[in-house]
Amino acid sequence: MSALSGVVDREEDVPSRTPPAFRVGEVTVHHAEERDIPSIVALNNLFAPDGLTLTRSPDFVTQHLQDYQVVRDETGRILGQVALDEYSPSLVELVSLAVAPDQQSRGLGQVLITAAEHLARERGHEELFAISLAEALFLRMGYTLTSIEIYPEKIARYRSISRSELSIGRKFCFTKRLRP
Repeated sequence: MSALSGVVDREEDVPSRTPPAFRVGEVTVHHAEERDIPSIVALNNLFAPDGLTLTRSPDFVTQHLQDYQVVRDETGRILGQVALDEYSPSLVELVSLAVAPDQQSRGLGQVLITAAEHLARERGHEELFAISLAEALFLRMGYTLTSIEIYPEKIARYRSISRSELSIGRKFCFTKRLRP
């Protein structure tokens, strides 16, 4: 089965505090754990100066740890990550999508987006949206280009973080309806 097939299979239950890992094609996606916090912050913030991600603090990641998913290599190093940010019971945003520079162009972004969609469906969300410069990736994944203006909650959050976040580069807004 291809790592990019989009098929999500549950692995056997793992006895731990975190939910079980699951597979997307050939890649295992894990729910983040406390030990991952420094690595998540470092990988995310690597892309923040270019406006590709918002800066995340250890406190932010700790408070939202249950929303983060990661792909690790055999040594435990985080190769990529993604998180969900809930706005309402029906709407959630895909955030903090980041893949280590030496792991890019291997399909991990697609795997992580698929994992985020799966988690959003498990939580009962009907719609997932993302703000990103990765137009080709999201369109390839079945997202529709839309306007950030249809998400006033997102605009309000941007303003509370930094007014400049609304004007860094040409950010695209993508949306996808999730089917159960």
